[in-house]
Parts: sequence; structure tokens; C-alpha cells
Amino acid sequence: MARWGSILLRITLGIVFIWFGLLKPLGLSPAEPLVLATVGWMPLFDAYTWLAVIGWWEVAIGVTFLFRSTLRIAIALLFLQMVGAFMPLVILSEITFQSGRVPYAPTMEGQYIIKNLVIIAAALAVGGTVRARRRPG
Repeated sequence: MARWGSILLRITLGIVFIWFGLLKPLGLSPAEPLVLATVGWMPLFDAYTWLAVIGWWEVAIGVTFLFRSTLRIAIALLFLQMVGAFMPLVILSEITFQSGRVPYAPTMEGQYIIKNLVIIAAALAVGGTVRARRRPG
């Protein structure tokens, strides 16, 4: 487990971000309504363009997780993305929490967002391997 755990964690983070990221610009993401409601106020682009930008950003996160040499980039991109990922909990609390039960009873959408805490912890665990020396063999 010690030998393969962090490698598998890094690769699975990459796969999930590539997979879920691609769904957004392809119009196949179940998170699309939530993302569109969250980014509607943002300047420069319309909500659908932001949806595509976020999707491709997630693909970039995933690709950079696949390679140990780009792990620091992956983590930096991930933490920037997580700022936006948690925004609906604040600006769309009527969608992310059950009525009258903020902040302790999330809806399915809220749970979808809160699970990102596990992704952050996983990224930190993988990031802790950046300076580790590789073992021969």
C-alpha cells in the first residue's frame, strides 16, 4: 500500500478530473445547472462559456495529476478551482442546503460540493510526495 497508494491516488485524481471536466464542454455534466447558476454573474463571458472554461480547467488539472513532474501545477490549479467549487454553498444556499437547515443539512448538490474536502485532502497527501526521493526498483 505504501508503494502504490499515492501513485494510484494521483492517477485516479487525474482520471476523475479529466472525465468530469470533459462532460462540461460536451454538455453532458449533471452539474451543469449548478455551475450555470453559480457563474451567471461573472464578467467577460456568458455562463455557457464559463462552463466550458471550467471544464477545460478541470481537464488541465487531471492531465497535470497524471505526471509526477507536473504535480505542483496540478495542486495549484486544483486549489484555484476549489474556490469556485465552494461558491454555491454561499451564493446558492437555497439550492445547496435544505430549507431552513443551513449549514448542517445539505441537499444532494450540497453534498456534491462538500465531498470536495476529500479531494483537497487527497491532493495534499499526493502533494506530500513531491519532495520524496524515489526508491530504486
